[in-house]
Order: sequence, then C-alpha cells, then structure tokens
Amino acid sequence: MTMSSRPGPQNLITDVAGLRVGNATDLAIKTGVTVLVADAPFTAGVHVMGGAPGTRETDLLAPDKTVQQVDALVLSGGSAFGLDAASGVADALRGMGRGYRVGAHTVPIVPAAILFDLNNGGAKDWDQNPYRVLGRDALANAATSFAIGSIGAGTGAITANLRGGLGSASVILPSGHSVGAVVAVNALGSATVGEGAHFWAAPFEMEAEFGGLGAARTYPDPHIAVTKIASHANTTIGIVATDADLTQAQCTRMATAAHDGFARALVPAHTPMDGDLIFAVATGARPLGHPVIDTLELGHAAATCMARAIARAMFAASSLPGDVKPSWQDLHG
Repeated sequence: MTMSSRPGPQNLITDVAGLRVGNATDLAIKTGVTVLVADAPFTAGVHVMGGAPGTRETDLLAPDKTVQQVDALVLSGGSAFGLDAASGVADALRGMGRGYRVGAHTVPIVPAAILFDLNNGGAKDWDQNPYRVLGRDALANAATSFAIGSIGAGTGAITANLRGGLGSASVILPSGHSVGAVVAVNALGSATVGEGAHFWAAPFEMEAEFGGLGAARTYPDPHIAVTKIASHANTTIGIVATDADLTQAQCTRMATAAHDGFARALVPAHTPMDGDLIFAVATGARPLGHPVIDTLELGHAAATCMARAIARAMFAASSLPGDVKPSWQDLHG
C-alpha cells in the first residue's frame, strides 16, 4: 500500500521536533518580529531570489564558511530598522550562555531578514528604534505552539490587494521526516486569484486548512501583473525546516527549492522590488535513508509547505485600525 503524507499535529513549523517560534507585536507601530530558536544550535542555509533584500549574517550561511550552525533566525518588519531585532535576540541568547565560543567569549549567531512595512498606516514616529526590544520579547515568547495571522513579522504586512500576515504549515512524509514552514507575507503581488476568494496555492491545500474553496474557475491575463508597485512596500520572508540530518549545502539546496512555494502561491513573485528570502533549517535528528531521493523529496515538501503557509497567512489575517488594505476575512470570511 502506498503511504501518503499528512500535516503535522499542529500544522506549524514547530511540528519539527526541537523547534520553537516566538512572536512580538506592536499594534501602534503596526509591526512585529518572529524568532525561530531550538534547544541547541542547528544547521542552516539561505537562498535569496528577490531583488531588494535586507539581511544580517546571511553570508555566513554559505556552505564554504567556517560556522555551520546558528543559534536563532529572525524575521522582522521595519525595513532596515528591523535588523536591530537580531541584536536583541543576540543579547538575550548571550545572557543564556548560548553562542559560538571564541576563546573566553560567546557570540550568538543570529541571521535575520526584514520586510518593508513602513507604509501600512501605523505610527512610525519612534524616538528610539523599537526592534531590539521586540526581538528580545519574541525570543522570550518562543514556544512549540504559536499564533498565525496578524502577528509577529506579519503584523504590518500587505499584498497587492489584501492584508498579509504570518503563516505556517507542516507535513510528515512517508519517509518519516517532518518538514515545516513559517512565512511573513508582504508580497508585491497577490496570493489570491483576481478579485475573488480563491488562493493561487489551492492545488496544494491539505484538510481545508485555508477554507477548502478549491481552485478558481476563471483566471486573469497571466501576463499582466497585479501589484502594489506604487507603495514600494514589499518582501516575503520565510523559513523551512526539517528534522533530517542535512549538511549546510543540503540546507541551501532545500532553501532554493522552497522558493517554488513562493511562485506557486504569489503572483508575481521574486520581483525587483521584493526582497524574497528563505532560510532552511535542519535539526539532524533523523538520518537520510536514501540521500538523493530524500533530499529531492524534502525540497519538494518544503516548497509545498511554503505555498500552504502563505495561503494560511492570508486566511488567518485580521484587520487592524488604520489598515490600508482589507483582510481576506473582511471580504470573504
């Protein structure tokens, strides 16, 4: 009998055992931070396909670099200001004794990526950069269960036609490996087809996790991009994770494959104005039975999880005062 895949118990990236995710949200600024951490350092890779990324310590994740594992990953709103969230996370981890040992010193390794949410109607007149505190708070909130929607790095996110948000999804493969994704959807393009309720990611939905509407019956001109280009307020950033025992090079390949999930769920994706980026994480708990086949399956599952997580972000998002775009629930819920 052919075995089939199924969502994990929570349908969250934390179905990959050992991972925790924390969110911190500032509703006045209309922004936030999401942190992924584990009980021990984990192998990580990254791939950037957008034309306007904002990052910290991503060069360190190349397979030829000395440090192969990291202590946490950060997704943040705030454009370049949001990179300071990683400083708050690093400070807190150092206080816990977590980090890369260099002689008598401990240096936490905390790569980060940001999205642009400065034009979303929130109050941005801060006197002091708020993201260091938000980063620290998100780490403190890290748990195996977390909320999705208008929270964390997805708090201030918008897409071409709707409010964006934070989404997550998971799958358990017939091989026994777990794969998950978490994503902050702030795309230049759209996650829904035309003006309707249907999601581009519909063919990949599991167990009616974003409404069970199925595929759209009509589609707009596929060569004409519907975007929010006038606002220059873009970027979708995410993390895929597995319990497989992967090298940093294999994590990099999984991150690359996972970008297919962006293209399946967002139209258009990877534009010159998006900073689209995906981190990939491997905890190493479960060996590969068939390295070539398993890495192929893991990359494909990561892409599919990412597409589902994007649609779940849109489906779970709720309106906030002063929003410049309606939520999916406002129009179709």
